[in-house]
Amino acid sequence: MVTPPRFTAEIVAEQLRDGYWLEAPDITGDGSPDLFGYGLRLGEIYWYANEPGWPRRLITDGYRMPVGADYADISGNGHPDVVVCYELYGPIGTIHDPDEAGGKIDWIENPGDAGKSEERWKKHYIGRATGMHRLRVGHFTRTDRLEVIGLPIVAKADVHAVLPVVLFTQPDDVQSAAEWPKTVIDDTSFRMIHGAEKRKGLIPGSDLESILLASDEGVTWLWYDAAQGEWRKELIGTGELTQFEETGFRGSGDLDAGGLGGNPFAYVAAIEPFHGNAVGVYVKDADGGWQRTLLDVYGDPNENGEGPGHQIVCADFDGDGDDEFLVALRGPWPWQGVMYYKAIDAQRGIWAKWRVTDESVARIATADFNGDGRLDFATIAYSVQNYYVAKDAKVMLYRNETPQVGSDVD
Repeated sequence: MVTPPRFTAEIVAEQLRDGYWLEAPDITGDGSPDLFGYGLRLGEIYWYANEPGWPRRLITDGYRMPVGADYADISGNGHPDVVVCYELYGPIGTIHDPDEAGGKIDWIENPGDAGKSEERWKKHYIGRATGMHRLRVGHFTRTDRLEVIGLPIVAKADVHAVLPVVLFTQPDDVQSAAEWPKTVIDDTSFRMIHGAEKRKGLIPGSDLESILLASDEGVTWLWYDAAQGEWRKELIGTGELTQFEETGFRGSGDLDAGGLGGNPFAYVAAIEPFHGNAVGVYVKDADGGWQRTLLDVYGDPNENGEGPGHQIVCADFDGDGDDEFLVALRGPWPWQGVMYYKAIDAQRGIWAKWRVTDESVARIATADFNGDGRLDFATIAYSVQNYYVAKDAKVMLYRNETPQVGSDVD
């Protein structure tokens, strides 16, 4: 029996001047997830306290074009710090104009005062690579120190030139370090990396995290083989190839791995290609190969060759042990909001689908915001000059009221 999803909308913030990124760490340490988010234009990073009315507080400002972010307790004070990359583009403000001196990464220190102070959080420099657009913080080659994987989207030579995937390792003293030691993971394999998702539990017998990448090449799983002391990669699928002559884009734009039947790596869902309009799902067949099913195409590419899709999130929203996935659509209407997919028979490419929100969405952050045992999600509108500017941009919370399978949560 399929349980239809049910979510109740709540406005966190409205009339945003710009919107792009959103995460859901417990900033105050009170056990309830908060939010932090921002757009690309103003350079202001805010956090929203999980309290009635979602009061907004400024983390810091003065950034030029903050783009991708993650969070982790880098200072060691028990509170999550923000890690952000910035200065992606030059004066033109598009992928055709990367800042040769930019692509910088900072970690921004959470003071751990539960928002009592109005002072800006302290910025600490990690390192840089031209075109830095996504980053992920975790334990990728070791568990004794945090690591940051940095993922550029474009090179100065050309928008589709090959890119370096780099790794920054936490130094002995994070407070005084001028920058973090950097190594190159791969500088021959990837072009136009747009999506990156970290996952723990995908490497058999290992506690290390690995990375799924969406790029010109399609969908790739990248992980560190601790036994051999080297990085490995597996091409899961080549993505969308039929639009290349029309749009100049190919491969995949964003992705996530989902679990089914106890297998945490049962499928990979992707929006394809870069800023794409096609939703594809990759599932392993009996021979261990990955087979792609095209589920939906949302509209036609616009004058820039782009579609409305921007992010994929896999998670278990109905409590049955299997992961559903969400697709973030930036707009314009009707290609706007969040689409919810549930596997009926993944091997045969059969999925049920519902539209669960109507607002423009750039990014989705998942957490149990009210502690009721159900996974909720929050969204921020896509409002970025030169790409797409949403009307009435908002940060929204969608509380999960879907009956949970096999539990008394209803």
